[in-house]
Amino acid sequence: MSLSVVQGFSKSLAMTVLSEIGDKTFFAAAILAMRHPRRYVLAGCLSALIVMTILSAAVGWAAPNLISRTLTKHIATILFLGFGFWSLWDAFHEGDSEELAEVEAELDADLQANGKPKANGKDDDDTKKKNRPFFSQFFSPIFLKAFTITFFGEWGDKSQIATIGLAAAENPLGVVLGGILGQALCQTAAVFGGKSLAKQISEKFIALSGGVLFIVFGIQSYFSTVDS
Repeated sequence: MSLSVVQGFSKSLAMTVLSEIGDKTFFAAAILAMRHPRRYVLAGCLSALIVMTILSAAVGWAAPNLISRTLTKHIATILFLGFGFWSLWDAFHEGDSEELAEVEAELDADLQANGKPKANGKDDDDTKKKNRPFFSQFFSPIFLKAFTITFFGEWGDKSQIATIGLAAAENPLGVVLGGILGQALCQTAAVFGGKSLAKQISEKFIALSGGVLFIVFGIQSYFSTVDS
């Protein structure tokens, strides 16, 4: 494995973990897993994030072919620094667990709108899945709901845009592999750790760590532009 792939992999892995832990999609997966079979929630959420990672990396890979590589690196530098200071701002101006409460309220509203009792939701799903062919279970309403919530929740998020910038500056293959591994780790922790894990996460610490990481990436991107 070449050095460029390893570098892209390590940066993407670190960025993904710090961006996704405590993110809206993390909380959504944790709450959905309490109400529905975990394997379908994990499959739906992770599939959406893998598709999003590949699409974002593809856009980042194509960017240098559409505009000059120097300009691409300048844009990546601005994105990383911007997201870094944005994360630091969030860390000092937002309280812990606000996003958890927001996601839970949205899912509760959706559940009530569909007229499904909250307490028996998981039992009903377990009963229905027994009467469904094995292959079709992976395209069940639970899988599709988890996929849709995660995909559109991640669309336009700063982690998606940061992946585009990272793929434009680093080896896209390494970015994809690191991003997928990071997403798998975060979503597995969310689904099997549940809401209790989400409540124990210090969003301020994660935001601070992510902000510092983005700023470091921005500085590295700037000096790589100067050197080239």
